[in-house]
Amino acid sequence: MKIDEIPFGTTDWSGVSPTEHPGETGVALWRTRQFGPIRVRMVEYSPGYLADHWCSKGHILLVLEGELETELADGRRFTLTPGQSYQVADAAEPHRSATAVGAKLFIVD
Repeated sequence: MKIDEIPFGTTDWSGVSPTEHPGETGVALWRTRQFGPIRVRMVEYSPGYLADHWCSKGHILLVLEGELETELADGRRFTLTPGQSYQVADAAEPHRSATAVGAKLFIVD
């Protein structure tokens, strides 16, 4: 990732309006900022959330609250709790998210 031409700034995430993204079950609330080609999100998954798609986009993801289950298309599964993160490149390994208890995430892509 190359970060160019983005001046120093701060974000008060409580002031960023959420957009709702329904999953196969549950809902994701995204608070999104765009900095040139870099998208930064604070995402909240409701309890019982299951993504409605397999994602092939690269991310760096940090779990802030709750518990996140990440499934890869090859069948591997990972459980992440607060303070844990994952990283994956674009088009590297399709993945999808789920949570039984809800989760709050910080994602850069």
